Amino acid sequence: MKSKAAIQVEHGGPLVIEEIDLPDPGPDQVTIRNFASGVCYSQVHQLRNPGLPRPMGLGHEGSGIVTHVGKEVTHVKEGDHVISTWVPRIPISGLPVSRPTGATFHGQQVIADGDVYTWSEHMVTFAEKVVPMSPSDPTDITCLVGCAVLTGAGAVLHTAKVGLGQSVAVFGVGGVGLSAIGAAAVAGADPIIAVDLVDSKLQFAREFGATHGINASNTDPVNAIWAIEPGGVDYAMDAVGAPSTALQILRAVKQGGPRADNQGGMAVLLGIPVSDVSVDLNEILLYQRHYCGSLGATEPEADFPLFLEWVREDRFPLGKLVTDRYSLDQIEEACVALEEGQILGRAIIEI
Repeated sequence: MKSKAAIQVEHGGPLVIEEIDLPDPGPDQVTIRNFASGVCYSQVHQLRNPGLPRPMGLGHEGSGIVTHVGKEVTHVKEGDHVISTWVPRIPISGLPVSRPTGATFHGQQVIADGDVYTWSEHMVTFAEKVVPMSPSDPTDITCLVGCAVLTGAGAVLHTAKVGLGQSVAVFGVGGVGLSAIGAAAVAGADPIIAVDLVDSKLQFAREFGATHGINASNTDPVNAIWAIEPGGVDYAMDAVGAPSTALQILRAVKQGGPRADNQGGMAVLLGIPVSDVSVDLNEILLYQRHYCGSLGATEPEADFPLFLEWVREDRFPLGKLVTDRYSLDQIEEACVALEEGQILGRAIIEI
């Protein structure tokens, strides 16, 4: 079958909206008719990366309906509503390796990071990248569970394991940062400090549970955090990945010292680093601080239903997270708006 999709044919070239060819699904694959897809900054990084193969399909968080299933697939069936994600349902060791799904563009294999390409009307992907959801769940905003929500909320729930009354600072309040703030609020964290460069984003973060906002364009965010939470926060998360924020989260967490019962705070890197940084290791050792990464730290089959339950119970404002909507034909416009900082929360493509 043929499907309209957004494809980058060569590095540095534009996204083209053209037809790709899809095979019947293999034994461990499914065909999805996509409802909606998020527009994640990871795709901006992919578009700029000369080391990735082309032609390249993009989009790694989506919602859709299963139209065909391979003979070995048992957890979904035709007609099921699903969330597509780059995080595998099945436990793996190390980084996943992208595989050809069978989709082709002018006879060439379309390669998609994470095996999904949700910027398309239809896709064939591996069944381990889709999780069923209730047909009563929204068909549009649920696409964000596949990356933005799982990345931010997963870091709070599983990487940091934030508990009641613990303090959290989140640097960068886009889709991932807002999801981290929302999950911290569900966990009962206090205070929850949002850090960004734009006042409107800081105000918006309060709708997800932030108790304080710090504009890092006109103040030292570490000093400001310590003024709110003397000694530093229990957890600081960087949803940006800039050299400055990657270092600031380490200095923002509380200091410990000698003894097993004198642990410092935890700095968690979520955003994709844009360059290397030099870290004073004494900032980690002497204060028994912890610095770690969190890469899609979720168990999709267990966590997606939990996140959707939060939404149904009005504990997590997923609908508010979607602040901009585009058609598939407007994908270039959406990417430009994201790069230029025009997206308050998260943009989605309605397909």
